[in-house]
Amino acid sequence: MTKFKMAEAFQKVEREGKKAFTAYIMAGDGGLHRLKETILLLEKSGVTVIEMGIPFSDPVADGPVIQEAGKRALKEKVTLTQILEELASFKDEISVPIVIMTYANPVFKVGADHFADLCEKAGVSGVIIPDVPMEEEEEFKEPLAKRDIAMIRFVTLTSSDERIAETVKDAEGFVYAVTVNGITGARAGFAGDLSAHLSRIAEQSPVPVLAGFGVSSKEQAETLGAACGGVIVGSKIVQLLHEGKGSEIKQLIP
Repeated sequence: MTKFKMAEAFQKVEREGKKAFTAYIMAGDGGLHRLKETILLLEKSGVTVIEMGIPFSDPVADGPVIQEAGKRALKEKVTLTQILEELASFKDEISVPIVIMTYANPVFKVGADHFADLCEKAGVSGVIIPDVPMEEEEEFKEPLAKRDIAMIRFVTLTSSDERIAETVKDAEGFVYAVTVNGITGARAGFAGDLSAHLSRIAEQSPVPVLAGFGVSSKEQAETLGAACGGVIVGSKIVQLLHEGKGSEIKQLIP
């Protein structure tokens, strides 16, 4: 599945008059043997895209719930390579696009070109590396581009109008619009008028804009999604999966 598979998924929900719903999971949480089962559950629940986190010892963007999930996965001794090889083993059995969320160090460790090759073999549609700014993305982006895999960029609440325009100008896959100043994690609400902020980004972006960080309810997903292409839900889904309540995930989807 290339980035074009992801574009088709976004087009499908748009045709249906819906908004995209991306579900974040931590690969290896509960054991790598559960990865296929989890992905199939999310696909059955109706998610548009799955963002698959790679466990890392210094997850600067992650809140407590996802950090704990990463620790559980690291205890299972799973690696970036193992995760992508496991995904490759059943990629033909799933139709939902997969986006990998990792940090620069694990990619450096395996090599950017080898990482891109592993992603291609696993059918990955896109890659998110939150600690790599746009100015330093080329060494990661180039090998991914050769394999039609999107390098996904972030826009934050503190991004200037000029920075937003620069970020979305040649964006791929989708634009990740961060909805809080801080780390991931469920929140009761959001500060300020996010709708205007999200709408402004969406008006400029050639690809869908998805709002993420802190989205933890169907109501929040509906409110934020009304102003852009959809949402990304992470901590709430990770927690439900950890508690054995995966069947409740579909209740989060508008």
